[in-house]
Amino acid sequence: METFASWLVDVVQGFGYLGLFITMFFGNALVPIPVEAIMIPAGYLVEQHQMNVWLVMASAIFGDISGSLFSYYVARHFGRRFLFAYGKYLFFTHDKIEMLDKFFAGHGEISVLTGRLIPGLRHFMAFPAGLSHMNVKKFTTYTGVGGGLWMSILVLVGYVIGGNKALVKHYMPYVEAAIIGGVIMMVIWYVRRHRRKLREQPDGKA
Repeated sequence: METFASWLVDVVQGFGYLGLFITMFFGNALVPIPVEAIMIPAGYLVEQHQMNVWLVMASAIFGDISGSLFSYYVARHFGRRFLFAYGKYLFFTHDKIEMLDKFFAGHGEISVLTGRLIPGLRHFMAFPAGLSHMNVKKFTTYTGVGGGLWMSILVLVGYVIGGNKALVKHYMPYVEAAIIGGVIMMVIWYVRRHRRKLREQPDGKA
């Protein structure tokens, strides 16, 4: 894994902003590349005045959204055909597809936003969104916001301590725990807001 991460850094350094875009694109379209392995070194290069922070963020977010849209459209156009043909072998029935459709119709925005902030899950949010035919503009917006927030934090980590791998390794679990804590708070706020709206509906206030 360390060798792979070093190769990613070489790609970014060798190809600059294009390399950043390419690695982010493929990290969301085909191979689930840990975004930390890309953005923390990029933050360090910003601190070393070898890259511009605004171009780093623009390249990364554009690559992130582009790769996610690739996965989204693959799932949107081919996902149902695949699941209708082979879903029974994966215990994914028509009823579960309908449940997914209903869930994303009502809660797609918060799911994509929070999912993009969770390491390990963020790479796969495009597939259920595309499968359920989530509105593409909303998907793009919440993918960009969630991904952009997470990448901004990683760039900051790289800027502050990116030159010390031991410190990065030590503090990253705390950073991830703080992000997950923030996600939990967002979900709690959303659930309370949603329940309040449901209670208000009979009174005609929603």
